[in-house]
Amino acid sequence: MNPLTADPATAAISQRRYARRALLAAVLGYAMDGFDLLILGFMLPAIALDFHLSPAQGGALVSWTLVGAVLGGIGFGILSDRYGRVRVLSWTILLFAVCTGLCAVARGYAELLVYRTLAGIGLGGEFGIGMALVAEAWPAAYRARASSYVGLGWQVGVLAAALLTPLLLPLIGWRGMFAVGLLPAVAAYGFRRRLAEPALFVRQVRETLDDAASGKALSAPRLLLADWPTARASLGIVTLCSVQNFGYYGLMIWMPSYLSQRFGYSLTRSGLWTAATVAGMALGIGVFGWAADRFGRKPAFILYQVGAAAMVLIYAHLTTPLALLLGGAVMGWFVNGMLGGYGALISELYPTRARATAQNVLFNLGRAVGAFGPLTVGVLAARYGFSTAIAVLAGIYVLDVLATLWLIPERRGAALE
Repeated sequence: MNPLTADPATAAISQRRYARRALLAAVLGYAMDGFDLLILGFMLPAIALDFHLSPAQGGALVSWTLVGAVLGGIGFGILSDRYGRVRVLSWTILLFAVCTGLCAVARGYAELLVYRTLAGIGLGGEFGIGMALVAEAWPAAYRARASSYVGLGWQVGVLAAALLTPLLLPLIGWRGMFAVGLLPAVAAYGFRRRLAEPALFVRQVRETLDDAASGKALSAPRLLLADWPTARASLGIVTLCSVQNFGYYGLMIWMPSYLSQRFGYSLTRSGLWTAATVAGMALGIGVFGWAADRFGRKPAFILYQVGAAAMVLIYAHLTTPLALLLGGAVMGWFVNGMLGGYGALISELYPTRARATAQNVLFNLGRAVGAFGPLTVGVLAARYGFSTAIAVLAGIYVLDVLATLWLIPERRGAALE
């Protein structure tokens, strides 16, 4: 039935069904991101043994995957605003699937490095385009909650990888694990092929074509700096995303080493205590979406930023096993819970013709800055010790609060342009 001619009750049911399917498509994509990156970490020793790799070469497989993700995020975000959310998401999945399959049959390190970089390009577009798709599909009253569910997709993928990889890797090897990583990509591609573009995007395409004909249209990247209020908001978003990624990678990469070197925890015990932190992150993401819809975007961000600064300082001074377990979960709640808010926040600050570009460009600029988190913590830890290095991270969340107060406008409940 044509939704334009359907009665209101039927149209509402159809819209809710579409919103749920769009959300599932976005969650699947981001879960695939988390799954792929974590299984790569598990597989590195086996790959290094087969190809006789140095530690630097093994690390490069991860680094170039992330480089590809940044490039793919920016490029596919721009393409999505031009050609459609669902269409470009399908392209990203197809690229990832093909290159992941090629990783399983790579004949040497150079081939594998190329395939991983290309697979990273495919992965890069998932987060921002999925967030734009969900924001355009869900009503304003539930927009932040829906965006937070997309953020939870990463945690689902990480959990699946942590549970499955230790069981499967000894049986099927690293090549078999790449084949396993291909399966969710194929499923996601098939699901998205049956999903239509959001009605808001379709209407915007018509208006953009009219503006282009009259010479009034700006390119999507230029719309991120269209005027001073928009440029100020873009600076604020880049600051928030940089702190988000810097704190996340700085803490999560070094936490097992911190627990091991300072407290003598075994690898298994460090993993369990780190898992408690990840569980706290998942809960924090879910609650953030509710809080942002209930109280506003800025109050929710400021609450979590202040909580992150406080908990990082507190965690650096904890010494007993129970305190570290519970403190890690609460710290994770605040440090990564903010991930649940970026989709709604960014979507409400930019027009439809630049929404996916804003999501992917601004978040990936923050991801590029965040890549220095592990390096910074490592340098500080070597000079002053892990406790001091972790405590220093609290300062970046003060910068986050200032950016939110001075640069970010409140747009809760706003209709998308």
